[in-house]
Amino acid sequence: MATTAKKSISKPERCGDRAKSDAFEAIHSAAAALLEVGAIDRKTMRLFDASCLTPPNMTAKDVKRIRAKLRVSQEVLAKSIGATKSTIAKWESGINTPSAMAQQLLRVIDRHSLSILD
Repeated sequence: MATTAKKSISKPERCGDRAKSDAFEAIHSAAAALLEVGAIDRKTMRLFDASCLTPPNMTAKDVKRIRAKLRVSQEVLAKSIGATKSTIAKWESGINTPSAMAQQLLRVIDRHSLSILD
């Protein structure tokens, strides 16, 4: 009878200082333990991971820095990500903050340039 070693996928301390609260940390710890014993699957664990973490906080300076690095206008950046020039301007002035999804997209663009969207 062959045995397969279970690889540890998630540790209870995974959320660390990024956890929303102690309660989320406790929930995540319990979920990680359930994953270890096979009571939940990886897909369910990813849901716990996402709910446990605080969304990224991109500042106006970050948006400006990314656009400057790309050497594009507000309008070009806006068209590239499906936003308006006004939205980009509001993000850069700090009037509004990009949604969590927009922040993720901006981070990907920051790492790989706009060509990643082609």
